[in-house]
Amino acid sequence: MTDDTTPDPGTPDPDAPEDGPLRLVEAEVQRLLAAVDAADFAALIAALGEHRRWFFTGQGRSGAVAAMAATRCMHLGATTHLLGEATSPSVQAGDGVLVVSDSGTTPVSVWFAEKARVEGASVVAVTGARDSPLAALARTAVVIPDIGSAQFGGSAFEQGALLVLDAAMLAVQRRQAISDESMHRRHTNMR
Repeated sequence: MTDDTTPDPGTPDPDAPEDGPLRLVEAEVQRLLAAVDAADFAALIAALGEHRRWFFTGQGRSGAVAAMAATRCMHLGATTHLLGEATSPSVQAGDGVLVVSDSGTTPVSVWFAEKARVEGASVVAVTGARDSPLAALARTAVVIPDIGSAQFGGSAFEQGALLVLDAAMLAVQRRQAISDESMHRRHTNMR
């Protein structure tokens, strides 16, 4: 019998010296990825392969995740844009719009999804809330489940969203037989 102060032996101690927080994040990411619905993931892969022109958006750190996914999608050969940037063209019928939002209620993200649907674009949501306005607007919704993270704020969601999107891009690369060499040619050469 243990009291309330005894840590669960299967949970890394975040206060352990040196690498305790690293082990905690590692364990949380493993639990989170294992909890992602396989059908959601398969639908994301299929959606990413359907469009040649993609627009990505998210607010705050979710926006950083969206920008990283846009970069990898560009490496795969798609034309990609970040919504709201000065050089982003108008969204048209047949485009894909991928929106990252943990709550699925972020006003500007929901508005972008609404407007994209009006224009005839296909909306993909990466969210923590299946019953959110954003998920309801999406043709494809991937839920990054709430695992009860010990990390601050939406850190676990953002980590999970990035890894799920990276894994989906890898699946598209393999499915479409896109070579690493062709991806490197699209990578920045301004360094």
